[in-house]
Amino acid sequence: MSGYPEPRYHGETGQVSAFHRPASAGPDLVSSSGMKTFYLATGKPAGKRLSAPTGGEFGLYHVVDLVPGAGTGTHFHRTMSESFFVTSGSLRVFDGERWVDAPRNDFLYVPPGGLHAFANESDEPVSFLMLFTPGAPREGYFEHVAEVAGLSQREREDFFLAHDSYFTEPRDQGPRPDGRDE
Repeated sequence: MSGYPEPRYHGETGQVSAFHRPASAGPDLVSSSGMKTFYLATGKPAGKRLSAPTGGEFGLYHVVDLVPGAGTGTHFHRTMSESFFVTSGSLRVFDGERWVDAPRNDFLYVPPGGLHAFANESDEPVSFLMLFTPGAPREGYFEHVAEVAGLSQREREDFFLAHDSYFTEPRDQGPRPDGRDE
């Protein structure tokens, strides 16, 4: 098996272990703006009945209806890569050097340490898949990031450090409602 990783399953006949999440399952998180997040697969068991735990291999979320003007400031992660695949609309993405428009079916891969940001600068909602490798417990970040504005500077810094999110400008401010860096 030249080029393949070492085997991780050593049985001879296979096993019943696949996971199916029906489309009817609904979102795991709905923001006050109406954005929906589906935890399709989580790196660690997250107590979500309809999320496939991957044992730390990866985390896969579907973000649906990111509203116009929403997005993040420039940041990086030390422990994981992050990938984006646009499923509808057009997402503006920063690849560390420049902002580019990413319409439906465009893909962005960001290795660990890679500067990146995204924003919906269109007049319509945008949807995309987010893949984290290895799978980190990102659910807590997405479920509590809306509370960051009410935290002290020290609490914000602690929150972002706990979730492997290192924002560069403005320092430690995190996601910005307008999706733009100043």
